[in-house]
Amino acid sequence: MKLVYEGKAKRVYEGPEPGRVRMEFKDSATAFNGQKRAEIAGKGVVNAAVSARLFQWLGDQGVETHYLATVDDRQLDVEQLTMIGLEVVVRNRVAGSLHQRTGLAEGTPIAIPVVEFYYKNDALGDPLLNDDHIRLLGLASPDLVARLKQEALRINQLLSAFFQDRQLILVDFKLEFGWNPNGELKLGDEISPDTCRLWDEATHERLDKDRFRRDMGGVEDAYQEIYRRVMA
Repeated sequence: MKLVYEGKAKRVYEGPEPGRVRMEFKDSATAFNGQKRAEIAGKGVVNAAVSARLFQWLGDQGVETHYLATVDDRQLDVEQLTMIGLEVVVRNRVAGSLHQRTGLAEGTPIAIPVVEFYYKNDALGDPLLNDDHIRLLGLASPDLVARLKQEALRINQLLSAFFQDRQLILVDFKLEFGWNPNGELKLGDEISPDTCRLWDEATHERLDKDRFRRDMGGVEDAYQEIYRRVMA
């Protein structure tokens, strides 16, 4: 199949039929806007399986996603979307850049989840945007911004309960949305330890990409633990 796009963590190929593409998950890992790179054995297999499981589960809860089928242990067939140029981040606890920007202690619970929008632009480092910036750049109308926020909060409520049942805390996570050829808004990209901060409920051990970002070691084991709990 013809390669149509290669990103930091995935390759996208033309699908077997129009309106369908094939995503292949790589073992490559990057952090800090590509400044740090490594290969994490088995990461692609974990992310493909976890994403498929979560997309299927969210679909059962009434969330529209691009997931269609699992091809093999690294490849998923998904609906082709025209992606909105925004990353939607939902935060349930203080961590990462929110800690750096506010000075609040990492792990501080957030009573009302915080929703943030980031501009999908590698050259600019995916900067944080407010509603006025989004309007200035023409990325989304105010109505669409409100819709994205509402949908992200609904997905957050669902996923928080899903992970809680598996003794995991969903600290924060990133979502991406796009339009299918029929003009329907759908959840795209992936949901995995690459895009979610997940902590063990009892120990607060980090079981996500932060282990790579912070040189904590045990990255492969953490991803396999998420795989074990999600797929159980």
